[in-house]
Amino acid sequence: MRRTSYFLIFLAVLATTVLNAVSITRPDWLFVHSPDIFHSRVTVTYGLRQRCEASTINIPTPGSGGGIHYDEFSCRPFPTRMADQCDDENRTFCELWWTAGYAAFLSVAFGGVATFSVLLGSMTRSTRRTMWKSVAGFITLQACLQIVTFAIVTDIYRNVRYQPFDYARPSVGYVLNTVSWVANVLLALVVVVTGLAAEAGHSWAAGNRSYRPLQG
Repeated sequence: MRRTSYFLIFLAVLATTVLNAVSITRPDWLFVHSPDIFHSRVTVTYGLRQRCEASTINIPTPGSGGGIHYDEFSCRPFPTRMADQCDDENRTFCELWWTAGYAAFLSVAFGGVATFSVLLGSMTRSTRRTMWKSVAGFITLQACLQIVTFAIVTDIYRNVRYQPFDYARPSVGYVLNTVSWVANVLLALVVVVTGLAAEAGHSWAAGNRSYRPLQG
């Protein structure tokens, strides 16, 4: 493969890995808006490791045209055994949510390995000829683990396997994860196609000095 191809792949892998890392640290994979009750509104967001709650209270005062405004924002680890009843009725949910988190963090690790593999593969002509297979493999592993996380979270909120998710909707973290794994799937395909084309001797993939097997 061309050195230019490795450079472009490096940028793409780095971008998807950073996007993946950002998504798993965000506390807003899902959000729930409660209906306004007595001039108060509560928004709860759920991340892979955090639950955050924002409360807003607006109390109008008669005759002044103004009112009392109060905001409160707090976060806590999520899910926890005590607050979220992970040892009782929500045990299955908690185990699934923890699994989604573990898969997400492991996917970032594979993204880092993929990035390093691209750098290693671009060093010499011999590594550029062979390293693309490892790069494609690590990108695929990252994408597969991301899809595991995506599938678990999607199943939980769509089938309401946790009662507070009754009116939950996807939010920023969920969208970033989706964009990242879709990009990784496409990127893995691009690497495989380019690598195979280079092995077949196509100059657009292998460069001007395309490599072909020696004839016996």
